[in-house]
Amino acid sequence: MEIRRSGAQPSGRGPAEWFTGTVRIDPLFAPPEPARVAGALVTFEPGARTAWHTHPLGQTLMVTAGLGLVQRDGGPIEEIRPGDVVWFPPGEKHWHGAGPTTAMSHIAIQEKLNGSPVDWLEHVTDAQYGSR
Repeated sequence: MEIRRSGAQPSGRGPAEWFTGTVRIDPLFAPPEPARVAGALVTFEPGARTAWHTHPLGQTLMVTAGLGLVQRDGGPIEEIRPGDVVWFPPGEKHWHGAGPTTAMSHIAIQEKLNGSPVDWLEHVTDAQYGSR
């Protein structure tokens, strides 16, 4: 058994290669192999968002605060709110982030396949983000 105490893992800033705007990532769990599921609390400041990306084994988001936006490739931009749970199937190209004037936090859970939980793609442009 392992207990990870709150505050024992440092917060990190979302790298500019993968995010637009200010994003804080607080790791929650990432057990050693052979386990392959990991989770983090991710907080997006207003206007902040991920780049387009896919997950080889899918991703679940549990919205904990604020108002956010999600979009799958070819679909409409949709609002997400606290209590909403979003599932992206394996390989589905998508992005997620805060609304233009409201921050958003979610818990992100995904599994690694061959050591990687995500494949990062191009950034979401301002035009794409504002096209709701």
